Amino acid sequence: MYFSIVSPYALVVSRFLSNLMVVLYVQGLGTKEWREFGRTEVIDNTLNPDFVRKFVLDFFFEEKQNLRFDVYNVDTKSSNFSKHDFLGQTFCTLGEIIGSLGSRLDRMLSGIPGKKCGTIIFAAEELSNCRDIATMQFCANKLDKKDFFGKSDPFLVFYRSNEDGTFTILTMCHHSGHFTTSYRELSRGQNQFNVYEVLNPKKKGKKKKYINSGTVTLLSFKAESEYTFVDFIRGGTQLNFTVAIDFTASNGNPSQPTSLHYMSPYQMNMYAMALKAVGEIIQDYDSDKLFPAYGFGAKLPPDGKISHAFPLNSNPENPNCMGIDGVLEAYFQSLRMVQLYGPTNFAPVISQVARCAAEVTDGSQYFVLLMITDGVISDMIQTKESVVNASSLPMSIIIVGVGPAEFDAMEELDGDNVRVSSRGRVAERDIVQFVPFRDYIDRSGNQVLSMARLAKDVLAEIPEQLLSFMKSRGIEPRPLVPATSDSASVST
Repeated sequence: MYFSIVSPYALVVSRFLSNLMVVLYVQGLGTKEWREFGRTEVIDNTLNPDFVRKFVLDFFFEEKQNLRFDVYNVDTKSSNFSKHDFLGQTFCTLGEIIGSLGSRLDRMLSGIPGKKCGTIIFAAEELSNCRDIATMQFCANKLDKKDFFGKSDPFLVFYRSNEDGTFTILTMCHHSGHFTTSYRELSRGQNQFNVYEVLNPKKKGKKKKYINSGTVTLLSFKAESEYTFVDFIRGGTQLNFTVAIDFTASNGNPSQPTSLHYMSPYQMNMYAMALKAVGEIIQDYDSDKLFPAYGFGAKLPPDGKISHAFPLNSNPENPNCMGIDGVLEAYFQSLRMVQLYGPTNFAPVISQVARCAAEVTDGSQYFVLLMITDGVISDMIQTKESVVNASSLPMSIIIVGVGPAEFDAMEELDGDNVRVSSRGRVAERDIVQFVPFRDYIDRSGNQVLSMARLAKDVLAEIPEQLLSFMKSRGIEPRPLVPATSDSASVST
């Protein structure tokens, strides 16, 4: 999570000077309901206000954070918007603003039929305290013994203090005591104020002479700043999104409703839903919106040759599709042209994207490969080797498993617990994230929410994976890319 500041600046088309205000609305995850988030101040007698009040938002890369901005001419002191003149509105996502050149986005206002409403400009920046990391060393003394035989195995648990006064546990554990402090106290380093009594509420309530269950002492504290994901995006790093779809026969005949590739006129199949959920978020960070899209495991016309990395748009020279809708169109087109076959080989597509990533290792681009499959990998040895090779490149791999098959092999590739290895070589970084689609099917029928949850889980690790590559290569974010725009003139 990052905290982003969004600053609006408006150019309004009107014959008269106005008292302008912008109202921001946000949409909850997977819902269609708009909730007011905040308002700017009112700037009097202007058509081009530069608002001082800014909106501070929590930014989650893995979520599609929909925003709506309404612009009003304020006529009275009433908080009821029906008392004011509506001048126009625009919609965007927080990712679109941050992912735009220089984190600056220009949008036309609309909402009044037959009228040009003007332009609104957004600029986003990151709060400086988002980059602070703290390294601490503690020791404990005279803690309560919890084991009948031998010594106890104590460990610390850290909580985050929330704005509403509650605390969120950051590490799950079975705890027997606690102490409370602040960042300010910790930053003072080792002294008499940073020795904390460990208190056990149960013992304290039962024993009148109870003092404490031991102490914890801060030995050292160091606060540092490091680069964040947003730093690289604002500096111009582009996310190159590539799609690879399983066209093996185990998916079933696409013309039959039982097929995982069935093209129903009423709803998207699992492949299309997964592609849309992930792609709609990633595309905000790719300026040209051109996405290479491949299929694997099919026989291609006219000679029936089996391919494990064929372009969905049938253009080997240029496999790019325009936007996520272009990828979906190419996918449906391929289903009508190719013959589903096999086997399920992952290595060719991974190696294809890795070759592209190997050509751009200066931090200007980072490659994300989404693979959607229904079954067991046929070339596991080669796939492991390709993952190990790709782990040293600016690249991440997302695998979504659709259908009822067992996906044990996919879990093996997801190196959260044990890094993938091949021929004695261990992956330099964990670059694979796997999720089974079936875990996100909403029995109540709320597919919007379930797909939002799917995207959230598969994309959550991308920022840290990007940062781990940049850090391993000593790459720093480039200076903020200046956003340029043509001067605008308005005639009335």
